[in-house]
Amino acid sequence: MTVYDEVEIEDMEWNVELNAFTWSCPCGDIFRLTVAEMRAGEEIATCPSCTLILRVIYDDGDIPEEVEAGGGVPPTPPAVGVVA
Repeated sequence: MTVYDEVEIEDMEWNVELNAFTWSCPCGDIFRLTVAEMRAGEEIATCPSCTLILRVIYDDGDIPEEVEAGGGVPPTPPAVGVVA
């Protein structure tokens, strides 16, 4: 299978409404990969408007528990070396 590009999950944006990680597609729409698809081992994000596909690089540990449980914003990792 030929993919348009490969993207690290950390570089994608979280879309609360879609409960999915998204990436801009050159056609103007967005690639999307849902949490359910990721839990099933899927690594291909599809664009609903064209035939391009994107390979998403991630580990199971990259999927925050809050997202898996049904939505919300993935937690931001704590900044290293910041004193509160």
